Amino acid sequence: MINVHHRTLDTVTPAQAGALLDTLASDNDLLWPHQSWPPMKLHEPLGVGAIGGHGPVRYVVEAYTPGASVRFRFLAPRGFVGFHTYEVAQDSGAVILRHVLEMRAQGPALVTWPLFFRPLHDALIEDSLARAEAVLGLPAKVQPWSVWVRMLRWIASRGRARSKVTPERSEASTHSSR
Repeated sequence: MINVHHRTLDTVTPAQAGALLDTLASDNDLLWPHQSWPPMKLHEPLGVGAIGGHGPVRYVVEAYTPGASVRFRFLAPRGFVGFHTYEVAQDSGAVILRHVLEMRAQGPALVTWPLFFRPLHDALIEDSLARAEAVLGLPAKVQPWSVWVRMLRWIASRGRARSKVTPERSEASTHSSR
């Protein structure tokens, strides 16, 4: 299966979008929506061979081109065979920030991916892309969480799930002044 999410980032250069990607899993992560979701953590700075994950999902950085792309190979959960990437691309002069998940579900993932992980994954990645827009000073295209996503988060957290944090453009002034 292939699962793709993207945003066209008007008025943004590839270097500006790539700079967000380079902060992944750092103390100053400007791309991952850690305000509402389990943070992405790596055992060492972002680079090939770094191992980590978020929540129950584990992966290793398989490829990394600073400012352009990062590819994570799944290590867990069981039955996730494949990878996911963030990449900065250009199409007809427009900058595109894209997340691609390519995976073959096996064993338990034949059930857990469509019922549990996919809805949560889709909501998380949409929140990540909205955060990127806000940090870059663009209007954030925020997607509301479905009732199913809210219920899954409540169940998985035993009622302690964090609320959705809507990214605001005010983050952009903090980022662009650096």
